[in-house]
Amino acid sequence: MAWKPQGGGGPWGSGGGGGGPTGSGSQPPDIEEMLRRSQDNFKNMMPGGFGSGRAITLAAAAVFALWMFSGFYRVDAGHQGVVMLFGKHMEAKDSSPGLNWFFPSPIGKVFTPNVEAVRRIDVGFRGEAKSTGFNRSATPERDVLAESLMLTKDQNIIDVQFTVQWKIKDAANYLFSIRDPEGTVKVAAESAMREVIGQTNLENALTSDRQLVQDNTRESLQVILDAFKSGITVLQVQLLKVDPPAQVIDAFNDVQSARQDLDRKKNEAEAYANKIVPTAEGQAAQMLQQAEAYKQQVSKEAEGEAKRFLSVYESYKVAKDVTTQRLYLEAMEEVLKKSNKVILDQKNGGAVPYLALPELNKKSGGQP
Repeated sequence: MAWKPQGGGGPWGSGGGGGGPTGSGSQPPDIEEMLRRSQDNFKNMMPGGFGSGRAITLAAAAVFALWMFSGFYRVDAGHQGVVMLFGKHMEAKDSSPGLNWFFPSPIGKVFTPNVEAVRRIDVGFRGEAKSTGFNRSATPERDVLAESLMLTKDQNIIDVQFTVQWKIKDAANYLFSIRDPEGTVKVAAESAMREVIGQTNLENALTSDRQLVQDNTRESLQVILDAFKSGITVLQVQLLKVDPPAQVIDAFNDVQSARQDLDRKKNEAEAYANKIVPTAEGQAAQMLQQAEAYKQQVSKEAEGEAKRFLSVYESYKVAKDVTTQRLYLEAMEEVLKKSNKVILDQKNGGAVPYLALPELNKKSGGQP
């Protein structure tokens, strides 16, 4: 309330008539009265008065409407809404991309993980990677030997650096079954790679079996993650570096050079063998054929001689004189047919004039 001065002086009066703070001048303000009037003014401003049931109902309805409106949420493309009610997953209420509604906190809660994004884990190195689709190439900034050094089947050490590409296939399992998805994928990938490398020889891992190592590691890693119900699918395991350790790389290169020389010599020897062996086999086959032919010829001739002898013997038994005479003539013919012949005249006791019978036979093509 306003102060009303009494007398002609200031707020406490003036002059001689009992002025001063202890005199009979103006009184101090009443604080309780001021508070009461302020409350009355505020009540008059509210419709129906501040303490009325209608005002409380309207305020409660407004608060409830705002709370219910906060239950609207949006799921972006490539994401999935995972809905929980009182901390329990409501699989039937999981939502697809778009605008959705569910009970707001603290009754309900919604997670919206990206289930289409391709995630990547590096094992054996730390660095940045440039990628185009699924073909990734990395330039390692720092090697992590504790992850990359592995033991092969033939008791050799190999330095393996690789990447794992994966994405979410079950959002609920991904969120609630494992605590650290990326850490789980990394540890499981390293374990799977060590298992596969432990079943592969060093030479094969470096050369012919690289694709087989990648495929087997991906399959083994997927089995491990499925056993954990991780909700993760492995898209690809790609080897970026498969080399011997740096400490023995020079010795390994020498061994590789020696093996290449060995392979070259073997190839040259095989080429020479492929050239010589068929020739030798052909000559051997030819000699066998000639021997077989000679065998057949000699056998047939022997058989013919035997038959002829038996025939002559049979004739000899029938007519000995005739057969003996014939054999004599045949023998003499065989002996004299190749010698030069001279005709003698026994009656005159001398030789007839020279007649070149062998030369005439040669010219005429006859036999002497």
